[in-house]
Amino acid sequence: MSFQGKCALITGSSRGIGRGIALKLSEKGARVAVHYFRNEAAAQHTLEKVRAHGSDGFIVQADVCRPDEIRRMFQQVRSEFGGLDIFVSNARTEAPTFYEPPMEISLEKWDTAVDSQAKAFLVAVREAAPLLSDGGRIVAITFAPGGRFGSWQPWVAMGAAKAAMESLVRYFAVALAGRGITVNSISPGWVEDSVLNSLPEAFQTGLREWQERGWTPMRRLGTPADIGNAVALICSPEAAWITGQLIEADGGASLVDAHLPLEFQGLEKTQEKHAKSKEA
Repeated sequence: MSFQGKCALITGSSRGIGRGIALKLSEKGARVAVHYFRNEAAAQHTLEKVRAHGSDGFIVQADVCRPDEIRRMFQQVRSEFGGLDIFVSNARTEAPTFYEPPMEISLEKWDTAVDSQAKAFLVAVREAAPLLSDGGRIVAITFAPGGRFGSWQPWVAMGAAKAAMESLVRYFAVALAGRGITVNSISPGWVEDSVLNSLPEAFQTGLREWQERGWTPMRRLGTPADIGNAVALICSPEAAWITGQLIEADGGASLVDAHLPLEFQGLEKTQEKHAKSKEA
């Protein structure tokens, strides 16, 4: 699988999951536009890593909550690359800007979540489409559980925003199918160096323990490189018949039944066996 001669734009690629995606695509030969909002030094560091893979690119700054800045970002892509083959919508706003339960959240925080996800994706895809080659790829990075369940109360705005973005993926998949452009979403589950880092320390500790107990069958958090691999697969020529899909790249977490204790599902027993086999 090679992306030689391809050009990609990944929003929010100065760090975390976005950086993992940028590095995987550049490793396969793609030139990469590294987008950032505030941390120019981190974006420059990502670009240096892209170049270390023998590829090239540039950095571009934009606030994806502002449609005019999204349009400017794509104008810069046109100027630098002339066209585009891969667009990955990954940028997110930080947790403190939206993290409040439904009975308390301000409309300002609600709007920030929606503007950074659903509205940003709507505007960006319409800007990307004229630049994309036939057979191009569009990928939205989501968090499907946030829109599927309602128990994580402070996630209400981001959950709703991500769910709206997932719906847009399906509509755009149909709209762009005639040109062979695929549009898919990838749900990473919980990943190191992600939004997790901006949540309370007790939350982070508890989540890691939860993974190790077996709620994620692979018993670890994901990594940015894991998600980079998933994006590379869905952007490959071999994935040309896959569009409008939500792909769970979560180590099997979405397969575990939250209605039953782990021991009833056999997962804690599996963990004990795994520990004994390691000791042996």
